[in-house]
Amino acid sequence: MRRWGTLTAVCLGTFMLLLDVTIVLVALPDMAGSLHASLGDLQWVVDGYALALAALLLGAGAAADILGRRRVHVVGVALFAAASLLCGLASGPELLVAARALQGIGAAAMFATTLPLLGSAYQGRQRSAALGVWGAVSGGAAAVGPVLGGLITQGPGWQWIFYVNLPVSVVAIWLTLREVPESRGPRGMSVDWAGTAAFALFAGGVTYAVVRAGEDGWTAPATLIPLAVAGLALVAFVLVERRVAHPLLDLSLLRRPAFVGVMLGAFAFNGVAFGGIAYLSIWMQTLLGMSPVRGGLTMLPLTAVSMVVAVLVGRLLHGVPAWLTVGGGLLLIASGTLCQAVLDAGSDWTALLPGFVLVGIGTGFVSPTVAGAALATVPAERSGMAGGAVNTVRQLGYALAVAVFGTVLTSRMTGRLPNGAAHTLAGGGAGALRGGVPEHTLRAAFASGLNGALVVTGLAGVVAGVLVLVLVRAGRPAPPSKTPGAAPEKATAARG
Repeated sequence: MRRWGTLTAVCLGTFMLLLDVTIVLVALPDMAGSLHASLGDLQWVVDGYALALAALLLGAGAAADILGRRRVHVVGVALFAAASLLCGLASGPELLVAARALQGIGAAAMFATTLPLLGSAYQGRQRSAALGVWGAVSGGAAAVGPVLGGLITQGPGWQWIFYVNLPVSVVAIWLTLREVPESRGPRGMSVDWAGTAAFALFAGGVTYAVVRAGEDGWTAPATLIPLAVAGLALVAFVLVERRVAHPLLDLSLLRRPAFVGVMLGAFAFNGVAFGGIAYLSIWMQTLLGMSPVRGGLTMLPLTAVSMVVAVLVGRLLHGVPAWLTVGGGLLLIASGTLCQAVLDAGSDWTALLPGFVLVGIGTGFVSPTVAGAALATVPAERSGMAGGAVNTVRQLGYALAVAVFGTVLTSRMTGRLPNGAAHTLAGGGAGALRGGVPEHTLRAAFASGLNGALVVTGLAGVVAGVLVLVLVRAGRPAPPSKTPGAAPEKATAARG
């Protein structure tokens, strides 16, 4: 290819923003001890980033079409770098969470512009090759995140998982300004700021309510008020999208069963597959005494299997119906999650291994096919909207799954530990509780909480997988009529 500079610049940004979804997971116990953070604080360290990314992704893409995709991408990288510096310098959990949210805003600007920048710079076979490299980099970022996070945390310290973004960001900005051509969307477009704000308020309100439910209960005002705000924001979002000239999401697409099915699958995918990893990491390091490096290495079976299966799926299963790859893959992920719910006070990480392998296989089926399945369910002129929507719901599903997992974990532990211990275990470590709680009790309580959360998550994955099988298959286009003179019916649903 002639323009390696463009591909390198875009891939650097993509690698950073996706790496920061997973690289913090292994570092959470060290962050908790250093910043005196509670389990709820750690939830927001993960969710602050994922929520900002999900809530602003569609709006950032629309703004980039008007302001210039390269310009918005560069601003996103610069904001991401500044926020990374603030993350490393944070002296308390509140500052870290705020900096992580700022990181997510920068990541949204970066992620929303990656594919449009590649699409405008490459055509034909070059475009296919560029997208292939970009896809490999995206998968690699998620795979190396836990291991790299463990190495850095055990070495120079958890702050450096953020500091390493600074030199990479400088190179990415320099390459982008030098090599990437500017591009814009069609003239006459406008940004749906009202829809963006309503969707962000909805996503944030729901996630905040779920997190508070784990600490205060579902009937507490701290839970019910944000839930009510989220409901009103969702109503406002629907009303805005029905009236605005250039909506973030064309609501008529929701009348397509295949599109709804793929969106449900994408929403469940990241959450069911990865929503519990943060808490498993806390369990392995806080209660099993693993080092950050070893804790990161335990995730290798999942990531390695998923990458191998993804390559095989891309080569050997081309043309296989999406309802099979996405729906079947989700059922495998759900089965793997349920297989992990076998922990007790004497378990070690090897009890998770069969479940990790199943989740990895399912991820290898879903990850490379879910975006294409979304594009196949909509007309060509809505492909950009569908691509943005599938990335948005994936991140939102992950953020909500982290919150739900933590809430179920906490509620299951509450009856087994002294008052407040379930919330402070992550921040104080097992040693902080040994004065009044035996080690066996601590491990049994945390294992019970993990089992309950894994069962809830796994069952949600089963429901989502079945819905994908039903909705996406039902939305397949009808075969062309064999009646002489009859015009073939236009395929507007998912092919296969």
